[in-house]
Amino acid sequence: MTTWANIGAQTTSKSTYATIKTCVDGGTYPSSFCSFLQGSYGNDTNIRAESDVDVVMECNGIYYYDISSLPADQQAAFNAARTGTNYSFQLFRTAVLATLTQQFGRDVNPGTKAITVNAGGNRRKADVLVCVEHHKYLSYSTTSPSVKEVGICFFKSDGTKVVNYPRLHAAHLTTKNQNTAEWYKHIVRIFKNGRQKLIDDGAIAAGVAPSYYIEGLLYNVPNAHFGVSYNSSVFNCLKFLAETDRTKFVCANEQYPLLGGNADVTWNSANCATFLNRFVEMWNQW
Repeated sequence: MTTWANIGAQTTSKSTYATIKTCVDGGTYPSSFCSFLQGSYGNDTNIRAESDVDVVMECNGIYYYDISSLPADQQAAFNAARTGTNYSFQLFRTAVLATLTQQFGRDVNPGTKAITVNAGGNRRKADVLVCVEHHKYLSYSTTSPSVKEVGICFFKSDGTKVVNYPRLHAAHLTTKNQNTAEWYKHIVRIFKNGRQKLIDDGAIAAGVAPSYYIEGLLYNVPNAHFGVSYNSSVFNCLKFLAETDRTKFVCANEQYPLLGGNADVTWNSANCATFLNRFVEMWNQW
């Protein structure tokens, strides 16, 4: 159990991130941008079996927005004050893709969501999520500060807009870890290693329990259930998850329900149940 709780190797992942970051940051873009690490390596929940490195390349010189929750007068005020731009997500993604292709050639795959850079030499496989800053307005005013949640958005190859909040996700995981005396991320790794064993044993299919959603699942477990020992923490978490109405759970970013919502940002409820059921069966056999 201690082995499962430990963080996976990070040296190659760090060098892969540095290589990808140097490349994309060296491109030419007519707008400000930033790049950062997300996913298991960015959140320090990675295990030995994980190999992909997830990099976000964000254009923050422009933003997309959602004003659907504003009353009509505030929407009108926002639209009256809004100014346009000739730059777009599509142009930014094209520029990032060109920069990566120039550096890595045939190892680059445009993908439907992220741009994949295949592994090569000592470089791990990397997924580069090209995105634009996104503002979800909760209130809007021209005379006082507006209230908004700042996230990112991107468009899939079929044109679907996807909005997410990786910085909120990461910040909330850090707070959860601190509030559980650093037990939380250890238990996440145990669950992720358990997921990997279930996949290896053919008990669940790959993709049933993504790391992002395992982090979110355990984020909803009260802090008091973590601690004392790894065995007691896992038992307490499983007991809580079995006895609680999981339809009330939220993603770790606290912007979406964890289960049964938009398929691009929430976990399929049946997949969550399958993962937990198989995990409990495995646990009971130890």
